[in-house]
Amino acid sequence: MSAKLDYAAADDRVLVQVAQRGDVAAFEELVARHRDKVYSRAFSMLRHEQEALDVSQEAWIKAWQRLGQFQQESSFTTWVTRIVINLCLDQLRRRKRGQAESVEELEEESGGVERYLPVVVGNPSEGLERSELRKRIDEALGRLSVEHRTALVLLEFEELEYKEIAERMKCSLGTVMSRIFYARRKLAALLRDMKREDYQ
Repeated sequence: MSAKLDYAAADDRVLVQVAQRGDVAAFEELVARHRDKVYSRAFSMLRHEQEALDVSQEAWIKAWQRLGQFQQESSFTTWVTRIVINLCLDQLRRRKRGQAESVEELEEESGGVERYLPVVVGNPSEGLERSELRKRIDEALGRLSVEHRTALVLLEFEELEYKEIAERMKCSLGTVMSRIFYARRKLAALLRDMKREDYQ
């Protein structure tokens, strides 16, 4: 049956079911569809191309190994993104242990960053404007400290509850709230400054 499956036309749910029966081509189609988003999420947290590539690769290996456990309660893309987020958190902890990291000061205001940053092919006519905005937000995110950026990514991109973020980052609820508050203020300030530079 799977031999006749049109992989490109099949939706994720069908591909997952076929891949769970050992069809590598079905899994490869899933990788092709979602690898940009997985890499983008890794890079948004790690800010290092090679590390993001390595972690993304590791996420796909783990996804293949654990595919049999995936019950499709959430979408495949949500499931695999959670895997890469956890690997990024592990990597950030290793990095922190291995070297003292310089922590920048932070601030911002206004949520909903995610709607500007999806790794989705949108309407081509708005592509230029959207990619410019994404570039600016990405640059601004890069100026946040690891702690502030990670908290913001987990809240805005992964839509985790504050309690879940505290558990993942191994810190108190108050610390999470404080980090997100300052990260948002800083991000807004950076984006305002970039806009101001345009008019000078």
